[in-house]
Amino acid sequence: MGKKLLKLVLAMILLLVTAFSFNPGTADAASSKFVTQGNTSSKVVALTFDDGADGTNISKILNTLQTENVKATFFLTGTGLKHHPAEIKKITDRGHQIGNHSFTHPYFTSLTASQMKSELDKTEALAKSVTGKSTKPIFRAPYGASNNAVLSGVGAAGYTHTIQWNIDTVDWKGVSKTQIVNKVVNNITPGSIVLMHTGAGASGTPGALPEIIKQLKAKGYKFVTVSEMLNLQTAPASGTTYTVKAGDTLYSIAKKYNTTVTALTSLNKLSNPNALQVGQVLKVKAETPSQPPASTGSTYTVKAGDTLYSIAKKYNTTVTALTSLNKLTNPNVLQVGQVLKLKADTAAPPSTTTYTVKAGDTLYAIAAKYNTTVQKITAANNITNANVIRIGQVLKIPK
Repeated sequence: MGKKLLKLVLAMILLLVTAFSFNPGTADAASSKFVTQGNTSSKVVALTFDDGADGTNISKILNTLQTENVKATFFLTGTGLKHHPAEIKKITDRGHQIGNHSFTHPYFTSLTASQMKSELDKTEALAKSVTGKSTKPIFRAPYGASNNAVLSGVGAAGYTHTIQWNIDTVDWKGVSKTQIVNKVVNNITPGSIVLMHTGAGASGTPGALPEIIKQLKAKGYKFVTVSEMLNLQTAPASGTTYTVKAGDTLYSIAKKYNTTVTALTSLNKLSNPNALQVGQVLKVKAETPSQPPASTGSTYTVKAGDTLYSIAKKYNTTVTALTSLNKLTNPNVLQVGQVLKLKADTAAPPSTTTYTVKAGDTLYAIAAKYNTTVQKITAANNITNANVIRIGQVLKIPK
């Protein structure tokens, strides 16, 4: 009787240990990264606008941004999308980025993970319906209220970055144009993220915006979207030519097509890359020979004007393959004289394949997809924290 009881107790302990040690839904969900400022020494700034049910000043803000040739980021709510969809569509039509600011603007710190997901999913669906664009991968917490539980829930819902700010204009309090301008200009640092609002309560913002842009340009600052600031990867646009639209810059076009300003300038023989004409047709890809190059070399030395895309086309391979083969952390940054491998060593067949991380991925989901384990992927990629993977990260998948 004593032996049977002992066996029963041991079995129950083993069952409990197994239950608590294996919970793929939580163990592998990557938390959203909390960001207050871009990690850069370059003079770049991201202007951001939170939009609620009252989007009174959207048109004025967009007109100033277009006049000044500046791109910004707008965080949308479901109530705003329902209240003024036509104004919001103008935001994406003019090339600005959108992010998710929840559906009803609740305190996320008081919600469960499933309630967070519901808020985010409803806003995402409505944003796609209105604009055709996704709000992923960026989220801004209503009232700026966030904690570890919020970051975990938001990350599980597919939002890899929770965007806070380092300059709060408190424009929603109705402060004056001068106070808003001074708040921004006096506190600007490289990588700043500025918080403003689109509603009527922020009455000083439309008047302050032109002066903010003017003074920051005088200080040498360039204006970028949040994703440009953080180098978040999005799928490059396709096509061989691009027709310039109002508000375009060569930088924004280069980012859109996964190339560089230098490459576009050279390809189009531009004498002044800062002077574009609306309606101007730009080549975004160099003409390529109908046949792969005769060269059978295994390496290539980067020359001025090269991009990873142009090299991949020249040698009949892909950007993804070259990025993985050369272990590049940023495929958009090449150095003249840099030697790139073009072919993998063929002494032995590869024992792994690769996978590029997308928004919402977890190591558990990737492991299940490739019929392997989290532990094997972690070991193959020298990952120290299985809960943290980045969009665009190329993972080796052991067979």
